[in-house]
Amino acid sequence: MSALSKPAASERRLSGGILFLLAGLAALGALATNIILPAFPRIGASLGVSSQELGLSLSSFFVAFAFGQLLAGTLSDGFGRKWLVLGGLAVFAAGSVLCAFADTLSFLIVGRVIQALGACAASVLSRAIARDLFDGDALARALALTMIAAAAAPGFSPLLGTALDALFGWRITFVVVAAFGAVLALHYARRIGETHPTGRRTSLAASAVASAYGRLAVDPRFLLPALSVSLVIGGLYTFFAAAPAVLMSGLGLTAFELGLSFATTVLIVFAAGFLAPRLADRWGQRTVGMIGLFIALAGSLFMFAFAAAPTFMAFTIAIALYLLGMGLINPLGTAIALHPFGRQAGLASALLGFLQMGCAAIGASFASVLPLQPSASLAVILTAGSALALLVFVPVAMRQPEAEVQA
Repeated sequence: MSALSKPAASERRLSGGILFLLAGLAALGALATNIILPAFPRIGASLGVSSQELGLSLSSFFVAFAFGQLLAGTLSDGFGRKWLVLGGLAVFAAGSVLCAFADTLSFLIVGRVIQALGACAASVLSRAIARDLFDGDALARALALTMIAAAAAPGFSPLLGTALDALFGWRITFVVVAAFGAVLALHYARRIGETHPTGRRTSLAASAVASAYGRLAVDPRFLLPALSVSLVIGGLYTFFAAAPAVLMSGLGLTAFELGLSFATTVLIVFAAGFLAPRLADRWGQRTVGMIGLFIALAGSLFMFAFAAAPTFMAFTIAIALYLLGMGLINPLGTAIALHPFGRQAGLASALLGFLQMGCAAIGASFASVLPLQPSASLAVILTAGSALALLVFVPVAMRQPEAEVQA
């Protein structure tokens, strides 16, 4: 669209229409997961499986999400964003409908994998489209505001899932997320359109793609900030996966109370999202990213201190600190990782998404197999992940910003 290409990327403003698209695409995976968490007991009873077995529907989603992004990002750099966005949303809607009709755990897992393959395209392209349209500090602001808006869907979706489950049964939740995917597709087709012009597209030859991924994977300008963000985001998804066991089984919350707990986390993410670009304007993206990682580590250590005998208040304070730190490092670390690679925004975003979902899959798997109570397992994973993220980000904080790679 010519209207979107006229202003310089560093000067373009984030309109409501673009924000809705970016936030919706970014939130789709978390929305599809969080909306069903309060219904886990009923889903398990309906399918005749335990909650632990039902956890396979989460880990399989994360694995498919991780690997699917590598293909989606590559194809979008070669063919453009439009058909990957629309195709991904169509696949997501189809997978959601399959989940709604699932009568066995295997059927549900197949539907969740198809959901993930569609949602991963949406997620990776939300970052790629943001990089197409914005640059520098404008990109950091766009990602921060996108994160704020995107947090509303996964934050409030457990409440919506609880209400839908109580009124109509758990299957209707999958129909609702399918409808949301259709709305996003319609909005994109009518209001946004292609953002990756032909002149910026890259070769899709297998050797060229493999070489490009290989260069990115060893380029510290990308790898270090991307890995830092991924470790923290992986901890967030591990929290999502562990929340029913920790809060419902461990601390006795009802499904409605679990939904309220998730909804309050939105306020923390909102605050962090508003703070991140303002603090970055004053102290720089790298400095504020380091502060965010220190805060996330503080929250993890606080949870670890109370892991043996957790209380709802202590757990809430720990998660609030972790989310505040995550809300600072996520948009800023992502902007730092993507900024030098404008011509390969789809591929870089795909590899970033792969790292994030890979960390999520590892974290969720460890949370289910560690011989500890759920709250202790979560505390160990968050502490280890945030400490490693901080260590990895130190060289990034010490490095000066660099220009975009043009070839």
